[in-house]
Amino acid sequence: MTEVLLIIGLFIAAFVGFNIGGANTGPAFGPAVGSGVLSKVLAGALMSLFFFVGAWTIGRRVVDTLGTELVTSTTIFSLEANVTVLFFIGGALFLGNYVGVPASTSMTAVGAIAGLGLAANELAWGVMGRIATWWIVAPIIAFWVSGVIGRYFYSQLNRRVALVQSQGPLVTIDRSGTVPSVRRGPNTSYRELIGTSVVVVIGCLMAFSAGTSNIANAIAPLVGSGDLEMNIGIIFGSVAVAVGALTIARRTLDTLGNDLTQLPLTAAIVVATVSATIVIALSAIGIPASFVIIATMSIVGLGWGRATRTTTVAEGVRGEGGTVSVGALAGDEPGEELPAIGEEDPEDIPEATELFNPSTTARVVLMQNLVPMIATVSAYLTFRFLPIFTF
Repeated sequence: MTEVLLIIGLFIAAFVGFNIGGANTGPAFGPAVGSGVLSKVLAGALMSLFFFVGAWTIGRRVVDTLGTELVTSTTIFSLEANVTVLFFIGGALFLGNYVGVPASTSMTAVGAIAGLGLAANELAWGVMGRIATWWIVAPIIAFWVSGVIGRYFYSQLNRRVALVQSQGPLVTIDRSGTVPSVRRGPNTSYRELIGTSVVVVIGCLMAFSAGTSNIANAIAPLVGSGDLEMNIGIIFGSVAVAVGALTIARRTLDTLGNDLTQLPLTAAIVVATVSATIVIALSAIGIPASFVIIATMSIVGLGWGRATRTTTVAEGVRGEGGTVSVGALAGDEPGEELPAIGEEDPEDIPEATELFNPSTTARVVLMQNLVPMIATVSAYLTFRFLPIFTF
């Protein structure tokens, strides 16, 4: 019976890892894919590699933490309980990925374990409260920081960075010599090459961060109970994540790269930088980072900010009589002459839905709160009322 339960547990752990790959590839590489820098296959490959590096180096610490600090007694992590917890985590994540909205793996996993701890009266409320507080505050910070940048600084940043994508390949491989070398594409400028490299590097950093925190969501119960050795568990979980990153992640890459908001290269850099900074800060103070929510709300905030651009008094953008043009920040070219207030061509003013999709945003926010709630409530009801579980 024990062997059968372990096999079932490993299968469900692989299923959880599969959905982790699907849920986290979008936030990490959605901006790069949406702006045309990476293909979905290459994004999945980079996600797989850097997730494993993060899991192998720092992730083992989070595996220990998740199985000991969130509950006051680890005796509740029986093999039967672990299999059930993993089942709820995998099921809830699959629901989010199925509808094309990446759910927070950390929130879902912590919610399922909290449901177990609550049913057994072993939940560490202080730890849970601290984690939940940052889960509320961090997305708000991401939204407003990105919103302010999008509304007041995006045009100036776009002028300075000027990351206009050229036609043709970004780089080419020269095989004329003994050792092949990588060269700039025929139409690629150094500025474009550097800018796109920054987008990819930040995506890799976010993938690394996902590995440090999310590997625990797939294997922590089994490792904590001693049914799975740490190193084997990390390799096993990372392979499952790679499969998800290369398959089901295509849906979340579409949602976060194309459907939620139009994302040119400059915007991709803003979103990735803001999200990665917040995730690293949370990890530094020991909070399991919900970077799916953080990255999503950063995209939403930037899209909202760009769709509600305001005006600034700047030389060369005043209309007749000294009035400030309503489109002052909408122009992408320095020194662009814009009409006075009331004289704009409506076709020249971007609609909010062109930069910020309210219906998709509502679906994202709803599902990212609903999925962890489903895992928490389901776990609590199961462990509380099914007679096979006794604590």
